Amino acid sequence: MTGAGMMDCKKALQEADGDFDKAVEIIRKKGQAVANKRAGREASEGVVLAGTTEDKKFGAMIVLNCETDFVAKNEDFVKFAQSILDKALETKPADLEALKKTELDGKTIEEGVVEKIGIIGEKIDLAYYGKMEAAYLQPYIHPGNKLASLVGFNKENVDLQVAKDIAMQVAAMNPVAVDEADVPADIIEKEKEIGREQARREGKPENLLDRIAEGKLKKFFKESTLMNQDFIKESKKNIRTYLKENDPELQVTGFLRYSLTV
Repeated sequence: MTGAGMMDCKKALQEADGDFDKAVEIIRKKGQAVANKRAGREASEGVVLAGTTEDKKFGAMIVLNCETDFVAKNEDFVKFAQSILDKALETKPADLEALKKTELDGKTIEEGVVEKIGIIGEKIDLAYYGKMEAAYLQPYIHPGNKLASLVGFNKENVDLQVAKDIAMQVAAMNPVAVDEADVPADIIEKEKEIGREQARREGKPENLLDRIAEGKLKKFFKESTLMNQDFIKESKKNIRTYLKENDPELQVTGFLRYSLTV
């Protein structure tokens, strides 16, 4: 019932003088004690999962961290992460804190995480929750559950292969935005300043620095915005061209991406 080891259950029942409910409470409290003990540890391993509702119009992504790759690959740990994602898709919470307070199997997800800490003995943390809505959404989870993406499109019934290709592109190439116009102003200014500083160090005349920085910014847009990136399956065309070839009206409305890999 609790998922705790047999000896832990036996000790809890002995401590509770055979009172089943009290023994469960003891195991849960033990989980809290282990959680407090492990709080200072780094939980940099884990799983990244993404999925959508059956109608493909709402999608979510969650990251459940742990300390070791051994636990991250554990079937029960992955199932627990999947149950959290399924609940997120069902209830559509507003943010991470709301998801943690959502009930799952008779307790909040936050309490469930604490119990898992007691059972597994590692720090576990529900570190991220993201959600999207669109006419059509396509998730992608890279083998190993360390990297996932979720991409939204402007129309329903998108060709499945096209949708998968774009989701894989986002996962592989890590764009900062869908298109040039979507890049935040602070990132643009930062890239310009980097371009100016590089040109300055190369000894370029001061009156040419802005022009050189603009050229480097165009390169940044090509490499770092989804629509302008070279298509990973066919580098002679960019994503904008690939979409137009398949459906001139198809547009990407947004994406989420999370990676636990370096």
